[in-house]
Amino acid sequence: MITKKNISNIFLIFLSFHLVVWTLVPALSNVNLPLDTIEALAWGSDLDWGFNKHPPLSAFAVEIFYQIFGNQDWAYYFLSQIFVIIAFVVVYKFSEEIFDNKNLALLSVLLLEGIYFYNFTTPEFNVNVAQLPFWALTVYYTWRCIKYDKATDYVFLGLFVGLGILSKYLFIYLIIGVKLVFFYFFYFFKRGIKFSHYFIAGPITLLIILPHLIWLTENNYITITYGLLRTGGVGNFIDHLVYPIIFLAKQIGLLIPFLLMSFLLIKKIKTKINLKDKKLVFLLLTTIAPIFFMLLTSMIMGAKIRTMWMTPFYLFFGVLLIYVFQKNIVINKLKKFFLIFTFLFLLYPISYFSVSLLNDSKRTDYPGQEIARLVQDKWDKNFVNEIKIVVGDEWYAGNLSYHLISRPAWINELKDKTSQINSSQGVIYTGNPEILEKICPGVYGTIKPVGYCMIGQK
Repeated sequence: MITKKNISNIFLIFLSFHLVVWTLVPALSNVNLPLDTIEALAWGSDLDWGFNKHPPLSAFAVEIFYQIFGNQDWAYYFLSQIFVIIAFVVVYKFSEEIFDNKNLALLSVLLLEGIYFYNFTTPEFNVNVAQLPFWALTVYYTWRCIKYDKATDYVFLGLFVGLGILSKYLFIYLIIGVKLVFFYFFYFFKRGIKFSHYFIAGPITLLIILPHLIWLTENNYITITYGLLRTGGVGNFIDHLVYPIIFLAKQIGLLIPFLLMSFLLIKKIKTKINLKDKKLVFLLLTTIAPIFFMLLTSMIMGAKIRTMWMTPFYLFFGVLLIYVFQKNIVINKLKKFFLIFTFLFLLYPISYFSVSLLNDSKRTDYPGQEIARLVQDKWDKNFVNEIKIVVGDEWYAGNLSYHLISRPAWINELKDKTSQINSSQGVIYTGNPEILEKICPGVYGTIKPVGYCMIGQK
């Protein structure tokens, strides 16, 4: 049972088990890395300040790990869990300040195991996971700015907001919540915050994202265009009604385990909502407001909100729920809660492992390493130089970039880089085998369903 003496140990054990389990389970059950991780690695092989789909932070993160660990799959599952664990630690630290109670802080984090965004989906390191620590840190330092009004806290706030934007543009929804927090405390509570401090964060954020903004202008805002296309909004009136309803239904469904744990934690579902409560208002604006504005976007634009986009939005749901119902929680009577927590903690990795083994038609069953070996063998029989460039989509060409020994740079389309490429550089084109075979000026081969055209130095 939780006591003041063992609270820190319990939290440390929880973090350690989470880290180890969600690193080992996918590493042992998957043949290949997931799509989004391969995609990030493809971008990382030819680093830039932005890519065709997203800003660059996820690519920078995986490339750092590649330079350390190479093409060891477990390293990228480990990387993903590091991002998750940092977010958990920040949520815990924030909860301590909100409650001044380590027991409640621990429960705030344990509740997150009831949300599959923080376990089942985390092996796939992507832009959604990349947001997690910066989302948590932004909320935490917003609170510190409001509470302590220290210039250093505004510096950190600007830093983490900038890194959050470089993770994914949807971070803007948290920024809206943060702006509302400052507005609320400035004008309703007359909080004595120095305006000189308030204007520290903005320039720091701008400085951090400036290289990406320059890249955007030079590349015709390609990532923004991609994001708009991904929403699927077509201007049909029915979309403005159906997509928000689907969005809400999916989110409620995903939160069922979390809600079940919550009901076991709370003895009475009765409370009083006081909108003059500063802590409650802060939690509502940083937790509920971003979700509300996401829903509003779907309603106004008729946009389809992808389920996984909501990954960081629920980080502080546990804190909010416990804060609202804290008077109805009896710390010494949590046996049922810990039973269901243990059950879910074990169920998710077992389910993941089972799905991985029983379903052999997933992306993670793609024989990327074996295909790279076959391609390398054919290359070595025909050319004397190394493979420096692979051309094609993020999946097929990206897998080659990751698995080949020479770590060739991935390029989606040659475009203006065509003139820079010659046979001495070593290029492999991937794509439709029927098309490649007709136009290939080099050595052609196919490993279904993909064709390979190799141009190298004989």
